[in-house]
Amino acid sequence: MATPKKSPPINHQKLIVKLFHGTIIVSLILMIGSGLQIYNATPVFGGKDGWHFPKFLTLGHWLAGGRDWHFAMMWLYSFNLLVYGIYILLTKRWKKRFVSGSDVQVLKTGQNPKRKAYAWHRLIYTGIIPILILSIASGLAMYKPVQLAWLAGLFGNWQTLRTIHFITVPISLLFMTAHVLMNLKVGGIKIVRSMFV
Repeated sequence: MATPKKSPPINHQKLIVKLFHGTIIVSLILMIGSGLQIYNATPVFGGKDGWHFPKFLTLGHWLAGGRDWHFAMMWLYSFNLLVYGIYILLTKRWKKRFVSGSDVQVLKTGQNPKRKAYAWHRLIYTGIIPILILSIASGLAMYKPVQLAWLAGLFGNWQTLRTIHFITVPISLLFMTAHVLMNLKVGGIKIVRSMFV
């Protein structure tokens, strides 16, 4: 009788990595809720009569409250990402997390489904970096449009700036979804749980 194949052991993440991930999720949820409150005050699409998000999705109750929450969480989110990025560089985790030439080759000609899944995961993980930078840069440009006029000017006009900042949100959420699905594909629910418990 053949013995069932054992799943490879799941490496549990260090506490600091769990804290980074937890802070990202909490701050992102609070930024989205407060961002939707800001959006409802002056919709990006359609002006004052444009489509509004339901109140139960928003945070802050009014424009100033939404802005207070949004900017407070922006600093937490940005600082956390900066420290996490430094941690990835110092611990050389980037060698396992970011896409390489061999990953591109695997995606082109590889036959191993699991290896392809890892390659896709690293490609997505790498591709989100410019989106995060764009999100923070556009947010800072709206936060301090006078002091950071040179940054705001890179986006052309105010409507383009707001539109780009708004679009980075669903892209970030798609990344998080893809990140979780890829983890489930290569390691099941255990690998997802290992990021938090």
